[in-house]
Amino acid sequence: MSASYDVIVLGSGPGGYVAAIRCAQLGLKTAIVERENLGGICLNWGCIPTKAMLRSAEIFHYMQNAKDYGLVASGIEADLAAIVKRSRGVAKQLNQGIGHLMKKNKITVHMGEGRLTGATSLTVTGEKGEEQLSAKHIIVATGARARDLPFAKADGKRVWTYRHAMTPAELPEKLLVIGSGAIGIEFASFYNDLGSEVTVVEMLDRIVPVEDADVSTFLEKSLRKQGINIMTGAGVEDIKVTGKGITATIKDKGGKAAASEFTHVIVAIGIVPNTENIGIDKLAEMERGFIQIDPYGRTKTKGLWAIGDCTPGPWLAHKASHEGVSCAEAIAQELGNSEVHPHPLNRNNIPGCTYCHPQIASVGLTEAKAKEAGHEIRVGSFPFIGNGKAIALGEAEGFIKTIFDTKTGELLGAHMVGAEVTELIQGYTVGKTLETTEAELMQTVFPHPTLSEMMHESVLDAYGRAIHF
Repeated sequence: MSASYDVIVLGSGPGGYVAAIRCAQLGLKTAIVERENLGGICLNWGCIPTKAMLRSAEIFHYMQNAKDYGLVASGIEADLAAIVKRSRGVAKQLNQGIGHLMKKNKITVHMGEGRLTGATSLTVTGEKGEEQLSAKHIIVATGARARDLPFAKADGKRVWTYRHAMTPAELPEKLLVIGSGAIGIEFASFYNDLGSEVTVVEMLDRIVPVEDADVSTFLEKSLRKQGINIMTGAGVEDIKVTGKGITATIKDKGGKAAASEFTHVIVAIGIVPNTENIGIDKLAEMERGFIQIDPYGRTKTKGLWAIGDCTPGPWLAHKASHEGVSCAEAIAQELGNSEVHPHPLNRNNIPGCTYCHPQIASVGLTEAKAKEAGHEIRVGSFPFIGNGKAIALGEAEGFIKTIFDTKTGELLGAHMVGAEVTELIQGYTVGKTLETTEAELMQTVFPHPTLSEMMHESVLDAYGRAIHF
């Protein structure tokens, strides 16, 4: 069986399905190839189901601290099986929603394993046998998977990846989390809230190392206060699975190695791109398995494009979706559509969010990176304790930090830690996209009482004008 299209998208994650929809909107005959679940890892095993689990942990935390809000609650228990069931239900609902969007936009879905046979052709091996597909353009959006430790292969019982951590058969009594990036810290926060004894090991000198140093320091203090044991500048040298759990040999920052017992371990040390065995090697330039692309997603081979986690980072769902739109519009333009105006991705304007407790969010340069880039800077900061809404919510922990170029007033970066900052960061992201200076931000009216007022105050503080602190 064979079929021909204008565009075929290999992979249906947040990059792939968005690219397919935009192609269809632009009048292109489009197909999508998916080997497992529509929506990819993000929707089925990543962003969405983890947030459902974290929401359950958050509510459990509030219920345990009901007295802080003048309420009485007793006999509060966490039902792990029910939490997992709810999370999987959310993922299933959204998976079905993607299927509906494919039908709505008249996108043909081919379920099966896709392999490129050329820049504009591929085979799909699935339940229908082998299909031969061709297109004027192919977008590779195959994503990535969790990286294994060579001495700690995930078994789903004691040694977990993020995927196993979302469907646990039991609550870990003593949990070791290796890696303090977004995935590691989110699971550390989740399991700590549910009552596990959690230890986080990070090789670098601070947790969430891509964030601003002030945010890392604040978050570490907060997590330690919550009872999480954090070891920075440390490394796990060996893991042995035992009948009751695992024995991990951990070398601390002083160079001393010691064995510790845990019931489970989550390995969260990064990702590996899904680019093996898809026929891409000879068609695109590769670096450490990642497909090298131009700002619109073009590879070195005409007609072949790539987006998302199989390309250079940051490896974020919203970055993949944005790339998908830009890529689709660039393809439409090449096919003769003069009404579209594709725009390249500005990686400096991509926000990052981590949904631990407290949350962290950021966009743009950290203070250190701004200085390294040669900027003379002005830095403003405003604490949650100075905000009326934060105090009323019982969430007075955190701060908002802004960084400006002294000469031009350009907003170089914004960094937040505290309640709901993942919802606030987009205000600064829009500001950076619009090339906003401090003047426009200071002249903007922020509603009261809201957490967003702290965004205003942080800007004011950078120029010695903060009102409430």
